[in-house]
Amino acid sequence: MEKLTALKLAQKIKNASITSKSATEFSYSKAKENKYNAFTGLNENAIKQAKDFDKKQNFNSLLSGVPISIKDNICTKGITTTAASNIIKDFVPTYNATVIDKLISSGMIITAKNNMDEFAMGSTNETSAFGPVLNPHNESCVAGGSSGGSAATVSAGMSFCALGSDTGGSVRLPASYCGVVGFKPTYGAVSRFGLIAFASSLDQIGTLTKTVKDTAALFDIIKGKDEKDATSVDFTKSAVDNLGKPVKGKKIGIIKEFLDEKTVSEDVISAVKNAVSVLKEQGAQVEYTNLPYTDLTVPVYYIITSAEASSNLARFDSVRYGVRKHSGDTDSIYRDSRSSGFGDEVKKRIILGTYVLSSGFYDAYYLKALKVRRLIKTSYTQLFKKYDALICPTAPTTAPPLNNMKNIDKADIFTAGVNLAGLPAISVPFGKDRYNMPIGVQIIADSFCDCECLSIADTLQEHSGGSYEL
Repeated sequence: MEKLTALKLAQKIKNASITSKSATEFSYSKAKENKYNAFTGLNENAIKQAKDFDKKQNFNSLLSGVPISIKDNICTKGITTTAASNIIKDFVPTYNATVIDKLISSGMIITAKNNMDEFAMGSTNETSAFGPVLNPHNESCVAGGSSGGSAATVSAGMSFCALGSDTGGSVRLPASYCGVVGFKPTYGAVSRFGLIAFASSLDQIGTLTKTVKDTAALFDIIKGKDEKDATSVDFTKSAVDNLGKPVKGKKIGIIKEFLDEKTVSEDVISAVKNAVSVLKEQGAQVEYTNLPYTDLTVPVYYIITSAEASSNLARFDSVRYGVRKHSGDTDSIYRDSRSSGFGDEVKKRIILGTYVLSSGFYDAYYLKALKVRRLIKTSYTQLFKKYDALICPTAPTTAPPLNNMKNIDKADIFTAGVNLAGLPAISVPFGKDRYNMPIGVQIIADSFCDCECLSIADTLQEHSGGSYEL
């Protein structure tokens, strides 16, 4: 069963050859076993909910009856939501995130919560208070972050699909490392209501699946305007209906800055070139192009995200909810509770963010970063006047070993610019390196061209020799 794609499973459930209950029992048992340390909690009502679905047979989406796991920073009513942090390790939301309500309305079953980097801050899933997620392809390697748990569960067949969040590559990077499809929609295409905020102007809920077709079906369920999220937009175009359109005549740019042999492994460069060859064979016009300001992406990303994190995480004061250290006066409670509740990575970013927002440094750092962000956005806009999509590696290498944080931030160069510009992007597994570790190729499209991005990615995956049951 673990080889089934979400759409194939949904078809079998509809044809009554598999029940939603049996599929949910399978996923639930895998989550309870918690191999690879990929889960943080369970929906104890999941099997009952699947049993109820089998009785009612309400097939109102392409994925009705399919179990799904959820990154642990997306609020689930009655199910612990921890953001992988000790400071809210016992937090049980009284409401669902909008995407969760949409999944439930579509007939999908929430089975479990997935491990992640604490408050989504990290690229390796090693900052979690629950310990690191292990890569199913090699347990001595990282799964990628911050949605490492979501990627690992799909890769290992423990989940048929999963939701994650992407602030600077947090869906696409673990997708690349774990050999699955990771999609980051256009900013605003999916409601962020109920997503525990890291950096509000960059955060976006995304998907982890086995195939691009599964991604399209899941995206069609969760997308659209939400009155609870003022940044969300009306997105009515069907991603599923847009699949299968030929890439013949499409113009695709290869980002030269992301194929530097000094920073990108030979195997990754080879995979991108092979992907380009596939697109050319299908009739696309592909040429090399330059993307300005790539060297400024990471510093701008860290200044802006740390500033927003400093503001967003101020709410976790251990007074209204969360773990509290009783240590005297109010200031002592704040200080001691936050010091013990937050991990080192989170505290580092709060301190940096507070610094760049402080009087005397705001103009020199934060305001300047906002101006450069605009330049980065403009550089993408100029490219999309010429190209229908861009192609590049998702990461410079395959999954690095655990406990090897040195230079890991370099991976953000390949993904963070998309978030700064609010664009859709997808990582598609395309081959493996000499050590049999998966490689991800990234497709980037213009704002609200999500369906076109998915269609090109689907063409690429159709010719990649994938091993999942289609």
